[in-house]
Amino acid sequence: MRQTCSHTNQECQTNLIHRNLGTDETFTLFYHRFMKIRMFAALLAVVVIAFAAELTTVEPKDLAAQLQAKGPKPALIHVGFNVMYRSKHIPGSIYAGPGSKAEGLDALKAAAANLPRDREVVIYCGCCPFDRCPNVKPAIDLLKQMGFTKVKALMIPTNFGADWVDHGYPVEDGTPAK
Repeated sequence: MRQTCSHTNQECQTNLIHRNLGTDETFTLFYHRFMKIRMFAALLAVVVIAFAAELTTVEPKDLAAQLQAKGPKPALIHVGFNVMYRSKHIPGSIYAGPGSKAEGLDALKAAAANLPRDREVVIYCGCCPFDRCPNVKPAIDLLKQMGFTKVKALMIPTNFGADWVDHGYPVEDGTPAK
């Protein structure tokens, strides 16, 4: 029995192979599933590349070195939860509130309002692994909409404690300095 490809409404180009195998339905089913998986993988790759391309990051060791070195320092803005900032945060950082909430974005807008648009700004949270953080991406997007051209996110693969504090990078604790 000859099988037709439903995705093109034409006879399957592999029909000759189907006849030789003697398992038309099995091969056609396999072929179409393989093509769907291939299309999904390609789409996923495009999405990952697009997300990475629009989000510039800085590694903790590099930021710590920049903060210790002479020269201009970036503006540091914490866009995580208040309890985290009060526990430990990067010295000199400003608390803006969670970037995933409207009030956090309003606080970020107020905190960044007087900064020069060409100043380097580093956003960080550290509540969870970077790829699942709900706070960083909205904060970055807002700063870019405000015209900031040198915005980076601190790459925190696990959490702030494991990726910053436990490495001995500088910290301070205290009340948010809004």
